[in-house]
Parts: sequence; structure tokens; C-alpha cells
Amino acid sequence: MKNTLRFVCFFILAATGGLAACASLPTDFIRHPSSAFTDTQDTRLGREASKGAVTHPGQSGFLMLPDGLDAFTARALLANSAERSIDAQYYLYHNDLIGKLFAWQLVKAANRGVRVRLLVDDMESRNDLAGTVLDSHPNIAVRLFNPFSRNAGRAFQFLARWGSVTRRMHNKTMVIDNQAAIVGGRNIGNEYFEADPDLAFGDLDVLAVGPVAQELSTVFDRYWNSELAYPVSVLKGEPPTEQEIAVGKKELENFVAAQIHSEYVQALFHSDLAKKIEDKNLNFEWGEVQVVFDQPEKILHDFKDTRYHLAPMLAPYLKDLKKELILFSPYFVPGEPGTALLTQLASRGVRVRILTNSLASNDVGLVHAGYSKYRKALLRGGVELYELNKDLSREETGAKRGWGGSSKASLHAKSFVFDRDRVFIGSFNLDPRSLEHNTEIGLVMTAPGIGREMGEWFDRNVAHLAFRLELKTDAYGFEQLLWHGVEKGNAVVYTHEPEVGFWRRLVIGFMSLWPIESQL
Repeated sequence: MKNTLRFVCFFILAATGGLAACASLPTDFIRHPSSAFTDTQDTRLGREASKGAVTHPGQSGFLMLPDGLDAFTARALLANSAERSIDAQYYLYHNDLIGKLFAWQLVKAANRGVRVRLLVDDMESRNDLAGTVLDSHPNIAVRLFNPFSRNAGRAFQFLARWGSVTRRMHNKTMVIDNQAAIVGGRNIGNEYFEADPDLAFGDLDVLAVGPVAQELSTVFDRYWNSELAYPVSVLKGEPPTEQEIAVGKKELENFVAAQIHSEYVQALFHSDLAKKIEDKNLNFEWGEVQVVFDQPEKILHDFKDTRYHLAPMLAPYLKDLKKELILFSPYFVPGEPGTALLTQLASRGVRVRILTNSLASNDVGLVHAGYSKYRKALLRGGVELYELNKDLSREETGAKRGWGGSSKASLHAKSFVFDRDRVFIGSFNLDPRSLEHNTEIGLVMTAPGIGREMGEWFDRNVAHLAFRLELKTDAYGFEQLLWHGVEKGNAVVYTHEPEVGFWRRLVIGFMSLWPIESQL
């Protein structure tokens, strides 16, 4: 038996070593460094930003983008306004309607002579041809972050390179001419911009102008020039043929031409946001801002080495809280330290309210399994928990689109409101994956107007959008969770996870017993 066990262990080690060798990445190439253009004050966006600097010296301007159509329109019109550079950094980039329309904007800008740098995490970037066709443009460069080898299957690499390929770049930013930027929770894909009829992610971005754009450019440069960023052409091996490039470009042109009457193309000309941008009539809120971010080196170092981490940069804002903390976190697994922190805040009089996904609205069931273990402790400690109702009607939300228009709603926004005075918006979830594994980025804005607006929105809507959790204790000390919500205008109370069947509840309950929290 012992000899058999030794043989099995030896075989696993040998196989893993062989896989690691097969999964090696290219080394015989030159990674040409580049940096953001700094002489962009004379661009259209630079001139507009300078006007704000006169009346708000040293400050940056912020405009919220909660609507998916507006969020796409803002990206497309800013790309259309670019004169010198576009730097875009995303975790996921889907080859769907939004992905192709966004690519078309990048190509049009590049055709005008704009330098485009596109950095995408390699978690789902399996279609190398699409990337290399874009990369073949003389003014576009595409790089993949922390890539998988193209010499071995991804499933094998998750085994052979565990602890390496399991750590991803989760950032979502776009900087135009070093003068304007969009930061938030949206990847490039239909579901993030309310273009998917089956799933609508409730998400949030912020359009920012002023000095913050230069800071975000500096962060982008660090990632772009990192040893973890590989040119897509290097990973592809053989460059695409002229015929492949021509076919790829023609397919993109034909697709966009066929979408000329689509809501997303028409919005570029006729939406309220498009008109405001054209008329230079955007109502920015101006204030101080801190860019908080993980450094790319985080992925190369041990979890305990927090020199490269975003979380310590957020800690002072939590420490300074006096009255209220509102958290929007779709993937919420606080762990014991986070639970202790939140209940301590509640114990000293800070009202802590959290909106996260219910089991029915969560697109990652394992995350809900991790979160569910902490609900009772949070409620005992005075934290208020709300879980999104996946079946939201237009009448209940007053929504024109998005959550009220798809068959399933899911929270995806990552935002914190500190005393309705400061607001964080970015890619950071309150879970171990964001804290320790992945890289993240966001803005902490001193913006009382936005803070009040978000707080009032929560006050006004959360009872209709979500189930409020209550921990009820009977005469024998038995604790039971209750879910209070509204369905079709009527108050309802559930004694189990709402809107899911018995077997799914059973599976998730079983999963919550697994020692997998560090990977959630």
C-alpha cells in the first residue's frame, strides 16, 4: 500500500512537472516599453479639462454612469474625441455586440492616428486571432496580462501553475488623451451594458476629468510595462496572414454596418448623454480624489506581502467613519477579519448597510456559499444585510432599462459610501479574491453630492430591490433567518433562500462546508 501511494505521488509530481514545462511562456522577444503622452493640454479634452481647472484648481470632476447605455455611449464618444491616445485595461473582453462596437471605436481612432494600447487579462482571451487582427494595425498594440501558455490546455495549467494563473488582473479603466478616464465595475460585454436580454448586471462607472486622469495613466503604464504583460502577437506565435487580417477587418465592418439602427449605435447620436457631451453641458461634481490600486507585482508575491495591495489604502476611510457606511458588493465574503471590522463599526454607532446578491441573483454560487457562513454573525453584530431580488419588474424599480428589463438581475457594482461624504467606485469586491489574489483599482472621491445621491437612492429603493435579512431568536434560543421583501407590490417573508429550489439550497449549503474560502 505504501509503495502504491509513493508511486501515485511520484506520478502526480512528474506529471505536474511535465505540464509546467509544456505550459512555459515565450522568453525570446522584446517587450517595448511605452508611457502615456503628457503633452495633451492642447487636445479637445485637454482644453475642456483646463476650463474646470480654472474654477476648481487641483481638483477633478466626476460624473456617475449608472445606466449601461450611457456607460457605453461615454466610452464610444470619448474614443471618438481622442486625438492622441486611448489606454484601455479590462479583465474580460467579450466578442459580442458591445465588444465589436467598442473595437470599432478603437479602430476608427487608430485610423485617425491615435495611439491605442489595449491590455486585457487572459482569463477568457482565447480568440487570439481577434486580438492579433487589432494588433496588426500600426497604431494599435494589444497585450495580455498573466497569460496562459498556448502549448497546453488551460485545465492542465490550473493544476500545473496553481497560485499563478489563478491570480488575475481584475482592473477596469479607460483613459483618453491623458485628460479623461472611466473607472468602475464594467467589463466589455453585453451583460455589463444592459444589452443581454437574459442577464442584466446592475453596475456603476464614473467618468472623471482633471488631474486624476494623469494618475490613472501612470497606473496603466505600470501594468502595460510589467513583466506579466505579453504582446498578443508573441503568444500567437505565427502572425496572422494578410488574408486573415483582411477577413477580420471586413467582418467587423459588416457587423457594425448591420447595427446602424441598433439602440447602441443610435445612442451615439441621439441619447441625452450624447447631446450633453456635444453641447459641453456635463454636470461634473468637483473634489479631491485618491486613486487606490493594487500594483501588478501583487500577483508575483505572497498574499501576506501587503506592500503591493489596495486594501491598506482604503483602511483610513473606514477608520474615520462617524455615522454611516453603505456597501455595494456583488461578491461579498467578509471572512472573520471583515466580519469583525464591520461589527466593530456597528458597535461604535456607525450604521452599516450592505447590498449584495442573493443566491438566486448571484452568478457564482460558490461565492454565496462562502458569504452565507457570516450572515448570522453580521446580523448579531448590528450590520444590516440586503440581498438583491433577481426578479425585478419595471413597475417596482421605476427603471427604464437594465434591472427592470431582463429575465434575471444581478448586482455587479462595487461601491462604498462613507458618511455620504466620500465615495469609492471601482473593481474591488469585499472577498478574498480581491483582497489577496487579483489586482484591483478604484477611486475614492470627496464628493458630498454624489454621496448624498447614492445614500438617498439606497434609502428610497432598497426595500423594493432587495430582501432584508432578519435574525429571529425563539424562546429556546434557536436562530432563524428571515428574508423580508416585496413581490408584485406585496410584502413577502421567506424562511429560506428566496427564488431557488430545494436542491440548489442543499448543494450550496454543502459547499459552504468546504475549505475553499481563500479562493473565493
